[in-house]
Amino acid sequence: MSFFNPGTHLRVPATLNLKMKKNRKIDPLFWKRGSGLLAVSAVYAVVSLGTTSTHAHGFVGDRFFPPTISTDDPFASDELSLPTASYFKSPGVGTTDVGFEFDKEIFPKFALGISGDWLNVKPDGMPATRGVDDFTLSAKYQLWQNDAHETIFSVGTKWKIGGSGSSSVGADSANTFTPTLYFGKGFGDLPDTLKYIRPVAITGTLGENVPDRANPDSLGWGVALEYSLPYLQSQVKDIGLPAPFKNMIPVVEFSFNTPENRGGGETTGTINPGILYETRYFQIGAEAIIPANDATGHNVGAVVQLQIFLDDIWPKLFGHPVIGDK
Repeated sequence: MSFFNPGTHLRVPATLNLKMKKNRKIDPLFWKRGSGLLAVSAVYAVVSLGTTSTHAHGFVGDRFFPPTISTDDPFASDELSLPTASYFKSPGVGTTDVGFEFDKEIFPKFALGISGDWLNVKPDGMPATRGVDDFTLSAKYQLWQNDAHETIFSVGTKWKIGGSGSSSVGADSANTFTPTLYFGKGFGDLPDTLKYIRPVAITGTLGENVPDRANPDSLGWGVALEYSLPYLQSQVKDIGLPAPFKNMIPVVEFSFNTPENRGGGETTGTINPGILYETRYFQIGAEAIIPANDATGHNVGAVVQLQIFLDDIWPKLFGHPVIGDK
């Protein structure tokens, strides 16, 4: 889930996840409109290039990719982020955002989701208004993964349902459809001479926001760069990190939105450094929200999130598709 959109309310991100699920432990000792559609289509050409295998949520080979906050992860699986809470002051208005997202795997490697946000919007010199933003439905399919090279590609789409929220907090009456490409790459395949870079991983999204009315189209993209201390300990070298540090993943996220037509204005975005803390049953994450340019704002905000690992808590209900192999 990503609920900071620099092109709308200049609100903040939200999504975490945790769970080293190979052994069910964190530590064993612990994308203009056409361009976006073309990018999604290109991924299909990759499907025949590698070997596909299936792992538990968040894993490709030995690599656990945690769900990040402002950029969605590439996995189609059972997820619950509740709550995600943020505050950010964009030019002329401060916004508090409390949101949720729930995703459920329906068929193997295909999931549907719903997300929503409650907003408190305070324009400068005016009373605050409160209400629910438009709800978003999503679908995601894991196209391809290569365990040896810790690489995964997925495609999906989102539908922000126009008119489902309150206009008093800026919810739009227009529907917005966003075909999206997701990717993840871990660097565990580097040689021994670069072994301390192996814990590095990158995930990202590229999506074309296409409204059904005269609002501007826009290109939204995000990248998360992380260094997994659990991976360092278990797959590279146990350097004796004590708790809680051995269960932490430092991360920096970049979330940007570029209007493409109809007077949409400048590119806006944020740079969000933070920490994800992993346990078996939940993940807690916190990030600063730093505006990347003057059009985004001048004040640093913050976001915190709790991701609940439903399949570890209720394995009979979650962690497997509704239809298909379990």
